[in-house]
Amino acid sequence: MHISFLIHNAYGIGGTIRTTYNLAGTLAEHHDVEIVSVFRHREEPVFPPGAKVRLRHLVDLRKGAPGYEGDDPEYERPATVFPRAEGRYKQYSALTDRRIAEHLRSLESDVVVGTRPGLNVHIAQQARRGVARVGQEHLTLATHSPQLKLTLRTHYPRLDAVTTVTEADAATYRKLMRLPGVRVEAVPNSIPAPALEPADSTGKWVIAAGRLAPAKRYDLLIRAFEKVVAERPDWRLRIYGAGAERAKLRAQIDKRGLYNHVFLMGPATPLDPEWVKGSIGAVTSSLESFGMTIVEAMRCGLPVVSTDCPHGPGEIIDNGVDGLLVPTGKVDGIAAGLLKLINDDELRRSMGRAALASSARFDPARVAGRYESLFTDLTSRGGLRGSLHRTRGALLSSAFRTTDRSRSALRKARAA
Repeated sequence: MHISFLIHNAYGIGGTIRTTYNLAGTLAEHHDVEIVSVFRHREEPVFPPGAKVRLRHLVDLRKGAPGYEGDDPEYERPATVFPRAEGRYKQYSALTDRRIAEHLRSLESDVVVGTRPGLNVHIAQQARRGVARVGQEHLTLATHSPQLKLTLRTHYPRLDAVTTVTEADAATYRKLMRLPGVRVEAVPNSIPAPALEPADSTGKWVIAAGRLAPAKRYDLLIRAFEKVVAERPDWRLRIYGAGAERAKLRAQIDKRGLYNHVFLMGPATPLDPEWVKGSIGAVTSSLESFGMTIVEAMRCGLPVVSTDCPHGPGEIIDNGVDGLLVPTGKVDGIAAGLLKLINDDELRRSMGRAALASSARFDPARVAGRYESLFTDLTSRGGLRGSLHRTRGALLSSAFRTTDRSRSALRKARAA
């Protein structure tokens, strides 16, 4: 198959970018795969797309580059196809509308995959006939505004399939969206096995990673770790990531006198070498569309203490077996979960081994296999529809020829 991914910006950093590269690189072992980035803002991508994956862009925003288009008059005019209610709307324009439309109408592929709602709307409206149209949801339906949900309900029926990263979100799509004839499938994000030995559970570090954003609730983690330190001052916490909350979190750490126990490490790529230095992963989010860092930590042999927030953690962690699920928003519950693993070396080791084993289901080969099965089914169904159309056409043509012969014979009989 020829498979084409359409992504917002393949040159940036983010979970959608990473998992798209993981999936594309694995599919490229057996198929012709390309990633088309709407934007390009730097010379080289942060994550390697893979030797067999072609990467190209539609709009060049590299200042100083010969192809720079940031001063194109069309770039200053607002988009009309990309939905206004989509979170990235202000980055799109009449220029992106035109470039995406030209790309999709000329696309010679079996499958085209969109990676965010606004791009899925483009695909639904503009991908040429005969291409299987797949829209990925990397967030959740519940986090979209009513206006965006209405837009998706209007355009998504033209897709062949919608994939979500959790079963919970797939169920929400099936229940709330009217998508007759559209396959709705839950396929998780993929995380490759690290090229390192897994954590040995001896390092007295708790590791957390992600954007320093309000939804991650690192303020709760810091308060919970204050309770941990009161009982186990030999343990420390590292938080990796960048974001708007950094100054506020720094002030909280200083105010609570935790500057020797809680460290804001900044962003790190890759994270695997940092995970394996620790013994426990921590996630305190109020909402997770999936939970990439949970899987990353587990693939490095760490049990994860996570809030049982919607949607992902409960589908990743087997509570009490390969990690712990604790109440969302509860400092005491987070602290209790951490201390349970900190104070029981054997439990921590056994859960780490279980996490390493169970997280193998998120390996790119397994996830790509599920997508390959979906794509094959969609394209074969398309082939069947085409075959039926051809058969129907042949039958009609035959019927017309038979009718013409009958009429000709009738005219000859009358003339005789």
